Amino acid sequence: MRRTSHRRTSHTAGTAQTVGNSRSSFASRSTRRKAAAGALVAVAALLAAAVQTGAATADTKPAPGKLDKGSLAVKLSPAQRAALIRDADSAKADTAKELGLGAQEKLVVRDVVKDADGTVHTRYERTYAGLPVLGGDLVVDTAKSGKTEGVTRAVKAQLKGITTSAAVKPAVAEKQALKAASAEGSKKTEADGARKVIWAADGTPSLAYETVVGGLQHDGTPNELHVITDAATGKKLFEYQGVETGTGNTQYSGSVTLGSAQSGSTYNLTDTTRGNHKTNNLNRGTSGTGTLFSGADDVWGNGAASNLETAGADAHYGAALTWDYYKNVQGRSGIRGDGVGAYSRVHYGNNYVNAFWQDSCFCMTYGDGSGNAKPLTSIDVAAHEMTHGVTSNTAGLNYSGESGGLNEATSDIFAAAVEFYAGNSQDVGDYLVGEKIDINGNGTPLRYMDKPSKDGSSKDSWYSGIGSIDVHYSSGPANHFFYLLSEGSGTKTVNGVSYDSPTSDGLPVTGIGREKAALIWFKALTTKFTSTTNYAAARTGTLAVAGELYGTTSAEYTAVQNAWAGINVGIRPGGGGGGTSFESTTAVSIPDNGAAVTSSITVTGQAGNAPANLVVTPNITHTWRGDLVVDLVAPDGTSYRLKPFSSSDSADNVTEPYTVNASSEVANGTWQLKVQDQAAQDTGRINGWKITFPQA
Repeated sequence: MRRTSHRRTSHTAGTAQTVGNSRSSFASRSTRRKAAAGALVAVAALLAAAVQTGAATADTKPAPGKLDKGSLAVKLSPAQRAALIRDADSAKADTAKELGLGAQEKLVVRDVVKDADGTVHTRYERTYAGLPVLGGDLVVDTAKSGKTEGVTRAVKAQLKGITTSAAVKPAVAEKQALKAASAEGSKKTEADGARKVIWAADGTPSLAYETVVGGLQHDGTPNELHVITDAATGKKLFEYQGVETGTGNTQYSGSVTLGSAQSGSTYNLTDTTRGNHKTNNLNRGTSGTGTLFSGADDVWGNGAASNLETAGADAHYGAALTWDYYKNVQGRSGIRGDGVGAYSRVHYGNNYVNAFWQDSCFCMTYGDGSGNAKPLTSIDVAAHEMTHGVTSNTAGLNYSGESGGLNEATSDIFAAAVEFYAGNSQDVGDYLVGEKIDINGNGTPLRYMDKPSKDGSSKDSWYSGIGSIDVHYSSGPANHFFYLLSEGSGTKTVNGVSYDSPTSDGLPVTGIGREKAALIWFKALTTKFTSTTNYAAARTGTLAVAGELYGTTSAEYTAVQNAWAGINVGIRPGGGGGGTSFESTTAVSIPDNGAAVTSSITVTGQAGNAPANLVVTPNITHTWRGDLVVDLVAPDGTSYRLKPFSSSDSADNVTEPYTVNASSEVANGTWQLKVQDQAAQDTGRINGWKITFPQA
């Protein structure tokens, strides 16, 4: 039987689509959509242009930079943080005036970070004529002297002349939102009413309605689908999911110490030293807070999934480790920075193979997996879900498009950081995601950070259009960036796990260590990223942070440049040549759901065999790239699979570079790009392609 792919609505400008386990779903297998924008940083003049293409040079070897401790965030107590927020709130009118905001605009203080040198990074939301501005967030950097040093904005558009009178009624927006949720398989849907907002995230501010649809998603995950409707035309502008899908005898971490409380002769899972974090038992339910785990002794679980306390012990332990990591390593006291603990719910639903974070309950929720035998409560899943909360309360990365991929990657990045920090011998630190919970049923991890494409769906490198695939797959390049920045490219064994990380340009990257990489990402998340940050802006933000922490001539700064170039975002220091390339510009039509076609390139003048890092860069136009199977065929007829068929890959075009180990092939001869469309309805063509032999 011939495979067919699921179809989607056309990619129209201004329309964003999202389905499935959306935002906090740890293990989503659905599609996600688009977002946009950029960021501005104080040291922008020092940065290389954040372009998405370019030639490359070999990895340079500058000296490691001396850490500027003045640029490190101080560990604020909840009271100190509250005082800084009060100060910012009392001065927000003056700040708005200094920023040149209009008379109808007001600032709302959201978060604050203070550096050791006295610099304060204050994050604001905005209102216009009393309406929330979605995509209007910004970060203001203020020196100890009180001077404004820089501003990072989600969008640059000014808010002026915007009507606040709607041409369509709220009921139209509600109906549209309910229809969108229903189309995505949601059950028991209900809308909470449409509210007026200013929609600015696409760069053109206008009056809109925001409607949130509740109920359940198709797989039983709670639904918080946000639908943005144009108040003038009734057209859907955007949608995203608000649910962000991650002594105890634990299932995954062995015997551990848990924070608990005693009331009379009864103990319960309340961690009084970590913001009173509680772990509750939903007992297969799908709503409510559940029942706090309690008992006559202070022993929780027996290591087996059949004992309901076991999953509670794992979740409680993971939450404690994540709290300690953020407080002790990154200086943040709790998810919101206010010292208040979230809470955990375990045993959600029946055979529910997922975990998620919800802002609305300020909680993490865990299913028990297939057959209720593998609860999703391992250390990295707990850290993943709690990090969604941190992201929500800092950068607020929209859970759609490229910003959604960065949101997911942030959770994976700090899941790895927490797992290494834990130092647990039963669950050692690694760059694998969900390796303990066996969500695939065959012992493989859910995701790989050294080469994300090993999971069959995630992407190793950035390409135009990556923002229109599932955020769990568009997170791949950022996960890959973090691995390259931490460990470098090529083969390596860490804690007994073997890795082999390629780069998109075929050139090496030298890592700077996981601790430095995590510090750079966290500082960028909390002081540079905004709700609309995309891959290019993430590069700009992390380079700015690397410059602040280590200097712009440091090995750390160079490593950040090289790691981004290694996933096809920006160029290497100095630009320059990246080897010898051969290119075909002959167009070849691809038959819809038909026979394979080829395009040829003749290579000459190359001595010996091809390299182990041969780079193949297709230029293929196609309106549903998942239909395509793309191979490189060597002169002797040996075929190398570049891109497999994928019914869930709904993005347009195939333009990203692929690295191939072709060291067993003679370099000179005729190489072919072979492409076959294996499903009906969408069409395309090979515009050309390039094969590059990198410099040795």
